[in-house]
Amino acid sequence: MSIIIAAALLAAPADAALVHHERFDHAGAPVEVTYRGAVSADVRQVGTVSAPGRPATLHCRWQTRVTVERYARRGDDHVVTRRIETSVPPGGTRPGWCSAQRAAIEAEVAAAGERLRAHLAGMAMRDRPALIAEFEQIRG
Repeated sequence: MSIIIAAALLAAPADAALVHHERFDHAGAPVEVTYRGAVSADVRQVGTVSAPGRPATLHCRWQTRVTVERYARRGDDHVVTRRIETSVPPGGTRPGWCSAQRAAIEAEVAAAGERLRAHLAGMAMRDRPALIAEFEQIRG
C-alpha cells in the first residue's frame, strides 16, 4: 500500500502544492505557522449549442481557486487552525465545452505558479493580525 502512495507522490508535479512557512515571536513564545494551499479551477458551462448556420454561444467560464489550510503552533501549548478560500487570477473564458478545455485550463493554472506562490505569501501577511488575535483570545 505504501508503495502505491509513494508512486503517486512521485508522479505529482513538484509545484502542485503551495506551501509557505513563517516563524515569529508572540508574548515571549515562538510561533511556527504553515500555510498549505491547494489550487483548483472552478469551471462553469455557459451558453448553448446553436442550430447550423448560427453562431454558438457555448463557452466555459473558469476561475482559479486557492484553498489554504493554516496550522499555527505557539510554543508547545497552543495550536490554532483556519481554512481560507479565495479566487485569484488567472481566470477567463474558453469557447466550447468545459470538458474539452480542461487540459488547457490546467496548463494556464500551472503556468501561474509563481503568481500563486506570491498570493499565498501575501495572504499569510494579511492573516497575521487575525492569527495574533486568536492567540490573544486563547491567552486572555
